[in-house]
Amino acid sequence: MTEDVNLAQGREYLAIPGPSVIPDAVLRAMHRASPNIYAGKLVDMTHSIIPDLARVARTRHNATIYIGNGHAAWEAALANTIAPGDTVLVPATGIFGIGWADMVDGLGGNADIIDFGKSSPMDMDRIAEALTADKSHRIKAVLAVHVDTSSSVRNDIAALRRVMDEAGHPALLMADCIASLGCDEFEMDAWGVDVTVGACQKGLMVPPGVSFVFFNDKAAQVRAAMPRVSRYWDWEPRVNPEYFPQHFCGTPPTHHLYGLRTALDMIFDEGLEQVWARHRRLAQAIWAACDVWAEGGPLRLNVADPENRSHAVTALQIGAPNGTALQDWVAGNLGLTLGIGLGMAPRGDPAGDGFFRLGHMGHVNGQMIMAVLGGVQAGMIAQGVPHGRGALDAAAAVIAGK
Repeated sequence: MTEDVNLAQGREYLAIPGPSVIPDAVLRAMHRASPNIYAGKLVDMTHSIIPDLARVARTRHNATIYIGNGHAAWEAALANTIAPGDTVLVPATGIFGIGWADMVDGLGGNADIIDFGKSSPMDMDRIAEALTADKSHRIKAVLAVHVDTSSSVRNDIAALRRVMDEAGHPALLMADCIASLGCDEFEMDAWGVDVTVGACQKGLMVPPGVSFVFFNDKAAQVRAAMPRVSRYWDWEPRVNPEYFPQHFCGTPPTHHLYGLRTALDMIFDEGLEQVWARHRRLAQAIWAACDVWAEGGPLRLNVADPENRSHAVTALQIGAPNGTALQDWVAGNLGLTLGIGLGMAPRGDPAGDGFFRLGHMGHVNGQMIMAVLGGVQAGMIAQGVPHGRGALDAAAAVIAGK
């Protein structure tokens, strides 16, 4: 009989889809005394961060920083563009699209949701029908999630812009890139996005706490026509500050800025296109392993078509109660934390016993992904979950470029 030994000692691995693994260099940059927030190095450094954030979003337009998580960026984007009574169209492919729509309702707007379920991308024909039917242009914005972290669906934002243009609709195109920024290819200007929201704790490899709103001239004109915008969420003083703390409507997130500067340097040292390619290859390795496991058991990739899958997070079905049992075993015995099946299970089951997610975003490499896959396979063996054989070989072949 095999000796019962716990193997969790050592450095834990957080393989959830955010917060992601924080590089040691980012942690070192943040580990310092509080700086002067009115003049000196922090001010100069922040002035270098703003244009580099815009480089990551691939825009020549405005970039703003908010102290808050991704929900804060949602609200900031809406507060500057959507007045009470305004209508937006929300093509949802997971719970985060639904959540952004709910925030519209909370601000006094009206959200028309087209729910495409939790495993399929946006259907452009259905969106075209809704836009074409809106003869009076009551829809002021289309809110699209590029990658929904819950479902791992990746949507074609460029195709959405083409649909809007073909319909001759003047609505703003707003994209949630919280899970995709710095992981999946995204081109704000080239794809015709008017407002983009992002956050620091996923592809940008910084602890949660700051988020970003990028906006172009069209969105700025909408803001200028707003009857009012709350003082905190208003993006105008943040891009045109009279003195430095106005960038943040008060005290800056000092240590997050140091970490963010280092993270951006790491991204540009590697090259943004190479970062995208690395995420793509590692995602393909995960999918290859999952395809083999699926040959002999209940595990299934939530998104069938690889063209519609995120390169930063993978949602998986494994059947209740296997999802929770697997997560508990690998955490307790291996020191490996997997993502819960957030929003994937029926109502009343927030943990999603039959689902789990793998985060593979930001500071990840080939050996880390192989370790995660090995841990998942060990967990399936320990829990008696049937699965196909040879998954790690399939993943290794992808990583080796074979």
